[in-house]
Amino acid sequence: MSTLFIQLPSKAAAENAPPETAPECRFALASDGGAIEREGAATLDLLEGVISAAQKVILLLAASDVNLLQVQVPPISASRLKAALPNLVEEQLMSDPAECILAAGPSIDGKRTVAVVNRAWLEKNVQRVLALGARSVVALPLQLCLPYQPDTVSAAFAESGVSMDVDLALRTGDQEGIGLALLPAKPETTAHEALQTLAAMAPHQAIALYLPQERIPAYQAAAEALQQDERIALFPDSWPRWIAGAKGSPFNLAAGLGTSGGPSLHLRAWRWPLALAGLVLLVNIAGMNIEWLRLKREAGELRAGMTQVFRSVYPKEPLTSDPVLQMRRNISIARQRAGLPASDDFLALASAFGDAWQAATQGRTASGIASLDYSERVLQVTLKPEGEAPLEQIRAALEARKLSLTPKTANVWQIRSSK
Repeated sequence: MSTLFIQLPSKAAAENAPPETAPECRFALASDGGAIEREGAATLDLLEGVISAAQKVILLLAASDVNLLQVQVPPISASRLKAALPNLVEEQLMSDPAECILAAGPSIDGKRTVAVVNRAWLEKNVQRVLALGARSVVALPLQLCLPYQPDTVSAAFAESGVSMDVDLALRTGDQEGIGLALLPAKPETTAHEALQTLAAMAPHQAIALYLPQERIPAYQAAAEALQQDERIALFPDSWPRWIAGAKGSPFNLAAGLGTSGGPSLHLRAWRWPLALAGLVLLVNIAGMNIEWLRLKREAGELRAGMTQVFRSVYPKEPLTSDPVLQMRRNISIARQRAGLPASDDFLALASAFGDAWQAATQGRTASGIASLDYSERVLQVTLKPEGEAPLEQIRAALEARKLSLTPKTANVWQIRSSK
């Protein structure tokens, strides 16, 4: 499983870039263990293959695009906090809270850090990454991915090679940070003006500034010229540092977009398994339908044969919906007219039970018979509670006569024809 980290350019840099030129994004593809598999800089369109192959995409939003506000919040539930956030931050925003995505961090001494980003800008980038094949998208404030040192301000500069915009990110506390988009400057004065702004924003604290390796000499010379080289320490920038900081970030601004930034089904990777499953399902459905048609044809032929037999025996009698039941009923009536009892008549059931009872209880003490009841072609025998009845012997004797015995209760048996 791999994670793709993309450092997005600021909104100001994207707007200042020429229309025909898309700004590049720094990126790094990392494994679960944090090892960097690939890194570089490219436009989002050129990263389509990497984006679709990664299990998760983490967008590092430019610090100037995310405001981190400190808000006093009473202890309330998460649902009520979500509803109350727009009112809590309204006075500190210059725009309508409805146009922003708000995400609250953990409560520390009754205060929460609320991250604010423009909804349209974030949604545009998240939707674009999803359209390029991302399965899951997370958006984090860049300034809170910087290393946190209690007595030192961590800072980083992001320079755009097209529009020469410079984005400044500072982390001033555990959940505190600021960002500032600097106006484009000449290449030879960019480092000097950027360090002047940095020194003014953190006038008293020590500063750890992280820069690309190739930009350290220019910034070192500018720090010496401004006599800030003792207070501002320069370090080479590296992706492992950003990845470690991203793992500890409590914010996911993409979650505020609802399902837009959530996991999405990667259909491209599943197209062949889905096609195979659809083909198997189609074959099974076709086979089931063919078998159903065959059974339906056999049932029709069998019913036609039974109907023909019935009409040959009873040519003048109208046929009902069940010829088998009608034939049995007619045979029973014919037997009764001939003086022969049916197998489920009272006399036939009582006679067979009497013979079985006598044979099973001969020479032994058994419980007596309390009553015999006949209803709906079923003989119900009620035994007296004292004594024992040879149930299994009587059942075997009745089965030999095509009758079945079913105990309803311990002392009540039901006997019926099993034909």
